[in-house]
Amino acid sequence: MQMDHERIASATTLPWRLGLVWQRRMLDAAQQWWGGQSAPPQVQISNPIAAAWDYFSDGVERQILFWDTLRQRGDDYIEHNQAGKPPLLHFDYVPVLDGRKFARPVNYELVRITPPAGVVVHENERPYVILDPRAGHGPGIGGFKDDSEVGMALREGHPVYFCVFFPEPEPGQTLEDVTLAEAEFLREIIRRHPDSPKPALVGNCQGGWAAMLVAAHAPELVGALVVAGAPISYWAGNDGKNPMRYAGGLLGGAWTALFASDLGGGKFDGAHLVQNFEKLDPANTLVKKSYHLYDQVDTEPPRFLEFERWWGGYYLMNEEEIRWIVENLFVGNNLTEGRAQARGEVYDLRKIRAPIVVFASFGDNITPPQQAINWVLDLYPSTDALKAAGQVVVGLAHQTTGHLGIFVSAKIALREHAQIVELLEAIETLTPGLYQLQITDEMVDGKLTHIATLTERSVEELRGLQQYQRNDETPFAAVEAISELTTAAYSTLVRPWLAPWLRNGAAELGRQLHPLRVQHWGWSSLNPLAVINRHAAEQVRQLRTPRQPEWRQWERYGVDQLASTLDVYREVRDAATEALFFGIYAPAALGGVGSADVPDYLRHTQEAPLGIDDAALFKQLGQGDAADGLIRAALLVRKGLPSIRLDRRAIAFEWLRADPVLAELARDDLNARIRQQSLLVWRFPAEARKALPALFADEAGLRGAFERLSGLAQLIPEATEALANLAQLEADVLGAVVPDTVYALQRETEAPPAVSAAKVQPVVAAGSASIAAPARPAAPKRTAKPATAKPHAPASNGEAPVQPARQRSASETAAQPKAGPETAKPATRRPRATKES
Repeated sequence: MQMDHERIASATTLPWRLGLVWQRRMLDAAQQWWGGQSAPPQVQISNPIAAAWDYFSDGVERQILFWDTLRQRGDDYIEHNQAGKPPLLHFDYVPVLDGRKFARPVNYELVRITPPAGVVVHENERPYVILDPRAGHGPGIGGFKDDSEVGMALREGHPVYFCVFFPEPEPGQTLEDVTLAEAEFLREIIRRHPDSPKPALVGNCQGGWAAMLVAAHAPELVGALVVAGAPISYWAGNDGKNPMRYAGGLLGGAWTALFASDLGGGKFDGAHLVQNFEKLDPANTLVKKSYHLYDQVDTEPPRFLEFERWWGGYYLMNEEEIRWIVENLFVGNNLTEGRAQARGEVYDLRKIRAPIVVFASFGDNITPPQQAINWVLDLYPSTDALKAAGQVVVGLAHQTTGHLGIFVSAKIALREHAQIVELLEAIETLTPGLYQLQITDEMVDGKLTHIATLTERSVEELRGLQQYQRNDETPFAAVEAISELTTAAYSTLVRPWLAPWLRNGAAELGRQLHPLRVQHWGWSSLNPLAVINRHAAEQVRQLRTPRQPEWRQWERYGVDQLASTLDVYREVRDAATEALFFGIYAPAALGGVGSADVPDYLRHTQEAPLGIDDAALFKQLGQGDAADGLIRAALLVRKGLPSIRLDRRAIAFEWLRADPVLAELARDDLNARIRQQSLLVWRFPAEARKALPALFADEAGLRGAFERLSGLAQLIPEATEALANLAQLEADVLGAVVPDTVYALQRETEAPPAVSAAKVQPVVAAGSASIAAPARPAAPKRTAKPATAKPHAPASNGEAPVQPARQRSASETAAQPKAGPETAKPATRRPRATKES
């Protein structure tokens, strides 16, 4: 927090600094507009009259077809409303649990997706549960097409469930009721799949923070979390790029949500949220989307109508729900501060024990990466704090796709979502920490292959995502304080006389007259002009020959210039919005308004202790069995290695899992042991090495563990570093290197290793017999190494088990644990269950 003299200095220079920022924004907008200018197309037209007629006739035909497509959109809107707005899922489904019948009813229902023909689902695989956003639209975006989150999970053989919801909320329904219902859905799924790992919960946008609420409320029910495009740290973002974060302040706080609910007869119309989304990009809303349909009217209508059927289905929320969302999230940012309260509890995200995958995009102007990932920095201010909490967070960022592209793009589904589903089990076994998941494309045998690489990062690096050391978030605390005053004033002075005048009939009329609804039903078959145009369109379709008139280039040039002008308008508008926000709330914050609401991460206070009892932890170094020993040895070998490919980590886990001492462990027990041993290796690395022999019953068990790791390391292309770490560990613990490791390292380096088994007498812990290293003939030199990607930069303090290339199936590797690298054959993953073509 700033001292008084610092506040005075900041207040004095604030207008000058805001003026400089405004000037820079205007210069950026001007440069952007100038950069979008290009010379008009130079078209050589041999017969101008014929070219003009060709363009004119083509334009008339396209206009008729364009407006008929909009008529079909209106008819689809009316038909969808009359049908009760059913979920727009591409897949068939069967109901499982209806939340409307619960003791505290909610408008949610759990359904199970029916696999399409040719796709085989295994009941003992991890179930997937998809939570779609309830932010104005209906459910279905996570399973909107075959190549989607639902489709990727089905192809990997997972049972898939979907949480759908209905257009009208139940009377008195709250967000707490929804969270309790979703927890009950998870219990039912666990009852149906007793032999499966705990469900993976996938939340899209608003469904992401809803999934976080469920995981915080009942952490024992969630096996893994995937949050895609989910705004959780609402105050975060960069100036000039994320204007939505200023909306709550410029509207005066949460009272506007109450006002909109009163106008809706106690229900908030989701069309307001959709309208706010569309205002973010006026060029796309007013020009690009419509022109793309007009320009490609011969092929675009099916895709356009499919999307508009979902985009135009507006759902409602109770006043209690939208008020909780605005006060605790949009304005209050209470979720990351541990102050988001329900009637029965306070939601604390630190209670979540499942690994969390965060998927965001730098091209997302609704949920920027800062809002998607900064909650990690809010909850765990340092890497040590994250590790001490035993939490695993994996971040994946796309560079260009927009907000909706995260959920609906087939390319994103086939690349990012497919990799997440395929490798989630390997992610689940990571040691606590923050990881970056990078997906690259490589051509393998003439086919495009997606390679997922994992690199451990420090939590402190997240501070670089946002400017000004996040000090620009302090004015939002003043917004929260002022919002409390304006909401109280509205509730006291306005609501008592306004609400009684707005009955259900008036509220419904107001909803139907919303501009977004009017543009749908207003141009449908209810409109006689649209019917006349429909008959004309039928004639055009019979006679039309698609073509590209020469003058279309001028048309596209003019549209590009119009869109560029609207982009400049957007930049100027957003800059003015930002300047107005900070001009109002920055002086208020400097004057102490909302100082009690400033979160701890902005106070720059000393970090809280980690909460680890090192003395008690130290006593556990020698406690455990052979399974703990094998896990610890693998962690010590992995420590300090570079970034790893996740497919290699997956096969490494399968290899180790086939060992008898690990095969008997349940998955939850195994993951708990990995976390415990990683904590010991992190806090006491040297002591963990020395105490390793105490975890084995005898020397044979210790030697067998090293031989197992030696066989595993031989499966890794260019495994020199892993083998060197293993050799050093064996030398430290045994006093000599296990022969298998010696010869494996010799083959890998094609030179004698630094530590020779013949020169070092093997010695183990006191009280144990020595181990003699038998002589073995020199192995032939390797003629060729398996191809592999170049290693990335070393991970910071990486402590995960060794990651070999996926070269054998688990059964093959278990049967041949000592196979040399020159005889190892590439193994393949379990093939995806694909739809029969």
